[in-house]
Amino acid sequence: MNSTPTTSKQRIDTLDILRGVSLLGILLVNMFAFSTPMPHIDLKTWFTVPIDKEYHEILDVFVQGSFYPLFSMLFGYGLAMQYTKTTRLGDSFYKFSIKRLVVLFIIGMFHAFLIWWGDILMTYAFCGLVLIALIRLRPGFLLTIGLIFYIGINGMMAMLVGLASLADPSGTDPSQFIDIESMEDAVKAYGAGSWTDVFMQRLVDLSIQFSPSMWLMALFTILPYMLVGAAASKWQLIEKAKSKYVLWSILAIVMVPLGIYLKFLPYAFERNSFLDYIQTYFGGPILALGYASVMVLFCCIPYATKMLSPIAKAGRMSLTVYITQSIICTLIFYHFGLGLYGKIGVDTATWLAVGIYAIQLIFATIWFMLFKQGPIEAAWKRIIYGKSVLKKEEINQ
Repeated sequence: MNSTPTTSKQRIDTLDILRGVSLLGILLVNMFAFSTPMPHIDLKTWFTVPIDKEYHEILDVFVQGSFYPLFSMLFGYGLAMQYTKTTRLGDSFYKFSIKRLVVLFIIGMFHAFLIWWGDILMTYAFCGLVLIALIRLRPGFLLTIGLIFYIGINGMMAMLVGLASLADPSGTDPSQFIDIESMEDAVKAYGAGSWTDVFMQRLVDLSIQFSPSMWLMALFTILPYMLVGAAASKWQLIEKAKSKYVLWSILAIVMVPLGIYLKFLPYAFERNSFLDYIQTYFGGPILALGYASVMVLFCCIPYATKMLSPIAKAGRMSLTVYITQSIICTLIFYHFGLGLYGKIGVDTATWLAVGIYAIQLIFATIWFMLFKQGPIEAAWKRIIYGKSVLKKEEINQ
C-alpha cells in the first residue's frame, strides 16, 4: 500500500497560505453567530449603534460570504490533488477518500452537537462525497458542471426573487422575516443559560442550519465551488502560478472590483431581497476568486511565502484551528464561560477575532517546531492511514 499523508516537503505553500487567510475571514464572520441570535435575525437591521453599523457594513461587503466559497474551492482543490497522487501511485483513491470524508462528517457531528451549531464540516463531507463521484472527469467538464449547477439554479432564483421584488417591493423586505420568539429563546439560552440550556438551543438552531432544504442548497452552492477548485487543481493553476501570471492578473483586476460592487448593492440602493441575493450568491464568490488571485500573485513574489509562513502553518492545521476557534469563542461568549454574549460591540468582536487568530498563528508556529501535523489532523489521519503524528526530528532522519 503506497498511499500516505502528504509530507511537509510535498506541500504547496500558497495553498496553505490561502487556507490560513480563509480561516481569519471565516472567524470574522462567525463572530456574529457566536455573539448574536443568528439565524433568527437580520444582521443588517440588528445593530443600532453607529460604530456597530459601520463595522458590520465593512465586514458585510469585504468579508461576509467570500471566505467560505474560497475555502470550499480549496477543499475541492485538495481532493483533486489527492486523486492525482493516489492514481499516480497505483492505489485506490476511493478507499481512502470515502473514509476521510466519513470521518470528517463524524468530526463535524461532534462539533455541531457538542460545541457550536454553525458547523460546516458535515456539509463539506456531504458535498465531497458527490465530488469524488465526478473526480475522474476532465477539468473542463468539472468547471462546466460547477458553473451550470451554480449559475443555472442561483440565476433562476435571483430572477424569481427579482420579479417578486418588482411585484411587491414591501413584501420582499428581508427584515420582515425575523423570528422574534426564537430570537428571544436564543438570547436567553446563550446569554444566561447553563450548558444544558445551550445544548437544547443548539439543537433548535441545528434544525435550521441542517434542514432538508439546506442540504439540497449545498449541492448548488458549496458543491459548485468544490468543482471549480477541483478543475483548477487538475490544471495546476496554483502550482504553475508563475506561468499563469496573466490569467491570475486578469482574474484579480476583474473579480475584486466586480465582487465589491455587487456586494455593496444593498447599501448603494434601496435594499430588498433581490439585492441581498445578488450580494450573497454572486458578489461573495466573485470576490472570493478576486482575493484568491491577489494572494496567488503575492505568493509569486520572492520570499513572500517565507514572510507568510505563520499563516501557512495555520493553514496546514486548518481543522484544528477551525475547531479551536469554536471552543474559544463559545467559552468567551456563552454564559457558562465569560458570558459576553450580546455585551460587546462589533468593533470589539472584530478585534477580538484578530487577537484569537494571532494567538493561533503563534500556536501553529510552535506546534510545527515539534510535530508535522496538527493535533486533530493527526488523529484524523491516524484513523485513515493507521499512522500517528511524527515529531519533527523523526521527519529529518
